[in-house]
Amino acid sequence: MSQSEVVTVRLAPKLKAKLDALAESTNRSKSWLAAQAIEQYIEQQLWQIQRIEEALALAESDNAHWVEGDSVEEWLHSWGTKDEKPVPCE
Repeated sequence: MSQSEVVTVRLAPKLKAKLDALAESTNRSKSWLAAQAIEQYIEQQLWQIQRIEEALALAESDNAHWVEGDSVEEWLHSWGTKDEKPVPCE
């Protein structure tokens, strides 16, 4: 079994009640459910931060390609019309 550490978390009474009910209905411990939720949240946040950092690095690089916002907005508003405009490449 892997090592683990104890962490104390304060929950609002309504959230605690939901956790209790979920633990009961899934036959899982509250601790297991909390650990799973925290792990998923952390992975999602780390993924998002990594993508933001990658986008910032690209934006600051010589490979960055910029298009005026007005051109993009005009293009988006044309979607689904008979006069749909090509992707802006300014």
